[in-house]
Amino acid sequence: MENHMTTTTFDIDFKNLLNMAKEKLNPRKVSHFIEAGGVASAILTDQGNVYVGVCIDTACTLGMCAERNAIANMITHGESKIDKLVCVMSDGSVGSPCGVCREYLMQLHKDSGEIKILTSIDGFTFIKLKDLIPDWWGHKYFESGET
Repeated sequence: MENHMTTTTFDIDFKNLLNMAKEKLNPRKVSHFIEAGGVASAILTDQGNVYVGVCIDTACTLGMCAERNAIANMITHGESKIDKLVCVMSDGSVGSPCGVCREYLMQLHKDSGEIKILTSIDGFTFIKLKDLIPDWWGHKYFESGET
């Protein structure tokens, strides 16, 4: 499977995103200093494209979370607006983006607060990003029309 897939938004639900992320889970040692694949993420854009990424952990702390890896892939393909996000931990459970990823997500687009993040496999419940990062400092810039 490639790191990018085109489809329609209506074809992709949280279960599909979860499975796409799980396919990328592959914990491995890349070198003495780098481990990767212990966490995986899949994002669905408003254009109906799916991007995936895995975490890259380094000894010097310059690694990258799975969510930011998937976002980098999305930006490389010219997109910036996310509809849904799934993060899968090494044990197959879902996780929530860390604080750095939450901030990164909020800065992507003026509507990023509406991103739906899977919180439970039971019933495929989700939370919106704006509920994880209330009173975000950057709203005033988007409201002013600044990019």
